[in-house]
Amino acid sequence: MVVIFTRTDRPLYALTLRLCGIASFALMAALIKLAANSGIHLIELVFWRQVIALPVILSWAMLSGGLARLATKRPLAHAARAGYGLIAMMLSFGGLILLPLAEATTLGFAAPIFAVLLSAVLLKENVGLMRWCAVLAGFTGVVIIAQPGSDAIPLTGALVALGGAFMVALISTQIRDLSQTDTPPVIVFWFCVCSVAVLLVPVTLLFEPYSPREWLLLLGLGLTGTLGQLLITIALRFGQVSSVMTMDYSSLLWAAMYGWLLFDTLPTNTLWLGAPMLIAAGMVIVWRETIIASR
Repeated sequence: MVVIFTRTDRPLYALTLRLCGIASFALMAALIKLAANSGIHLIELVFWRQVIALPVILSWAMLSGGLARLATKRPLAHAARAGYGLIAMMLSFGGLILLPLAEATTLGFAAPIFAVLLSAVLLKENVGLMRWCAVLAGFTGVVIIAQPGSDAIPLTGALVALGGAFMVALISTQIRDLSQTDTPPVIVFWFCVCSVAVLLVPVTLLFEPYSPREWLLLLGLGLTGTLGQLLITIALRFGQVSSVMTMDYSSLLWAAMYGWLLFDTLPTNTLWLGAPMLIAAGMVIVWRETIIASR
């Protein structure tokens, strides 16, 4: 028997959870960049991000009824989600390393645009004029930010960040499906377990002793990443997607602040031109998807 978890809408609570989750992710992004600048490899960053999450999830399970709460009847679905999730995490982390924080964060907003394209190509959905206009406006914003052909930001970094946004869009349907039968901590737990199993061997080959500062950075990015992942997932159980998703764009403010304070970089003028187009396109797409779902 498949158990469907019901959701009681609590809009203000959901918005607060999502806002706190995005703030936590923004801090994680800054810590990732600091750790990479100290010489820690991308694979190690992803590995420790997942390893540190495991004790947090296990502690939650023990305090709320035992390890049985982490059981699942859909191991293959979790394995597939973990495979796509690992690729998405590698690309997203790579974008943060290769680009200034604000630019990498803003290009991540392209995920809803890719979601529309995937729904048209893979699911053969009928995409209306409004969503196609939003897609066109969003990609115009991406072009303005990336400035292909110029040296404003590295083209490789922009492509990596956009690849991460594409993978996020690709796995969104998997997470929605898993959420019908498994709680957010269960989804996070099995993602972490599968990721650690895959990355254990390459991390062993890459490992070099870390300094105390590097251990603190790794611990910080693991804790903030786990907290952010739990908060934004739980928020969807108490609020509509079209409302809580608007909080995601607050990450641009955090990224600009951390970029200025920690890395002495300010967003380019073209970012402020392209970001509103990309954000507006994402909001229109999410709003339209909600209207279609309600029908």
